[in-house]
Amino acid sequence: MRLGVLDVGSNTVHLLVVDAHPGARPLPAHSHKADLRLAQLLDDSGAIGDEGIESLVAVVRDALQAAEDKGVEDLLPFATSAVREARNADDVLARVADETGVRLQVLSGAEEARLTFLAVRRWFGWSAGKLLVLDIGGGSLEIAYGIDEEPDAAASLPLGAGRLTAGWLSQDPPTTDEVRALRRHARAEIARTVGEFSRFGAPDHVVATSKTFKQLARIAGAARDADGLYVQRELKRESLEAWVPRLAAMSAAQRAELPGVSEGRAGQILAGALVAEGAMDLFGVESLEICPWALREGVILRRLDHMGSA
Repeated sequence: MRLGVLDVGSNTVHLLVVDAHPGARPLPAHSHKADLRLAQLLDDSGAIGDEGIESLVAVVRDALQAAEDKGVEDLLPFATSAVREARNADDVLARVADETGVRLQVLSGAEEARLTFLAVRRWFGWSAGKLLVLDIGGGSLEIAYGIDEEPDAAASLPLGAGRLTAGWLSQDPPTTDEVRALRRHARAEIARTVGEFSRFGAPDHVVATSKTFKQLARIAGAARDADGLYVQRELKRESLEAWVPRLAAMSAAQRAELPGVSEGRAGQILAGALVAEGAMDLFGVESLEICPWALREGVILRRLDHMGSA
């Protein structure tokens, strides 16, 4: 059957269409994406204003039409941190439902971490052993650890690249003081969670997902997306540490000229790099592997599991 997953994230609204059935690998059939940057549309009170809601409704309506055009039988719509943390989240969800018929399921941070972990586990299989999974989104950082398909520990921290850029980096390029303050803040937040994970012992394999990690790996020399899903892509902490000061010295326009960095993400790649560097350092990770599957695939896999057991 043809499934669609509609991901209303902090940076983008992304429709992924796949051909799938229980027990089989989901095969991508279509991708429809719009840069909405909901996390940056919050007003001073933490609410998404009328203009932001209207933009979200329009984008969801376009995605719904794309899903219909592509023959989607079952649409799985969800929202993450930007909607989850909006002061008027209930109003936003009601408007979207009333005007499009789409009822967004708001995932908690822990659910995000668990579903991303499921996708990574299925991608690498049981031979990967104990997994530590890191995912930097626009609004939050998810961390999960475990040996099964359900992680033993999962956490979500307010350390998304878009959120931190808007809240901490006001200049372009940022000042030295801004970078230092953000670095200190990110590491303090991450450090509070390290003990929760370290009590389970060292992981056998460390994996990262998300656009931020993919772009950082590409900057550091990993293969292009065009080289295919099955090419191994790694990010070494040593390489990342060398790139952070270089990224900090660049303007957003200069970063957009780097390999793999899109213009829309160039402004927030530094914040993402500071979080990635802090997480790798504090968790004692020298190198990690990039997984092409993440939250959207986790949502699809969970749906297929439920279909198979019905």
